[in-house]
Amino acid sequence: MNLSERSALERKAREIRGLTIEEIGYLGVGHIGGAMSIVDLLVLLYHRHMRIDPANPAWSDRDRLVLSKGHAGPALYAVLADKGFFPIDWLLTLNRGGTSLPSHCDRTKTPGVDMTTGSLGQGLSTAAGLALARAMDGLPGFVYCIIGDGESNEGQIWEAAMFAAHRRLSNLIVFADWNGMQIDGYTREVIDMDDITAKWTSFGWHACMVDGHDFEAMDAAIQEARERATPGREKPSIIILKTIKGKGCSFCEGQVSNHNMTYGIEQTMQALQALGVSPRLIPELLAQGR
Repeated sequence: MNLSERSALERKAREIRGLTIEEIGYLGVGHIGGAMSIVDLLVLLYHRHMRIDPANPAWSDRDRLVLSKGHAGPALYAVLADKGFFPIDWLLTLNRGGTSLPSHCDRTKTPGVDMTTGSLGQGLSTAAGLALARAMDGLPGFVYCIIGDGESNEGQIWEAAMFAAHRRLSNLIVFADWNGMQIDGYTREVIDMDDITAKWTSFGWHACMVDGHDFEAMDAAIQEARERATPGREKPSIIILKTIKGKGCSFCEGQVSNHNMTYGIEQTMQALQALGVSPRLIPELLAQGR
């Protein structure tokens, strides 16, 4: 990755953070913390790594993304809208009656969403199933899955981990958003997962930990994981991302209380100004304080 490519990704990440803050701010409440911590990863995947076609969301040879921590859907919606999967003004309908963008991801409602998620622990199992099906059908590409650190307390995560390792699903690449917080407090206090990289390694996975806000570090880790799909090196991979919950949102970054919080137009405008981006969704309404 050269300097120009990294700068473009960083610029796009600021834009997506702005969109995410706007769509939740217009609604007035939402899962801002866990959405903001995965923006950099989503931008890297959708702008550099994933085989996708916004004009044909059902393309059979596309890569798949399963956002197991489905409550972070607003960040994914912002990326999908920005890529052209659906009109950007849909973001103003987040979690409202009749919306195509529910609070948690739903594949039957949103173009570009590959799996319905939100019941924590289940997304990794469905991702493993997708990866196995693709391998059995001889289809190209990868299945990417994003899980949370609090979600990693769920037993189903480890059942899926055993299954994927046993099946040597090297076309499955998982990301764990390790921001250190969950709805009930700090993850180390709720259930301390200790050396999480060693845990995944012991389950038969290729595992590493990188800075989840460093595009070059994440890019290198993804490239290495993709190389595991070559014969003789078949292992599923997990990349544990050290992130900051609420990253880039001035009024909630690094706060335990940001899992699901209320905020309004004034805080939205302040956050956008701190990011150095202009409102894209509702500039006139925001300017009028509505």
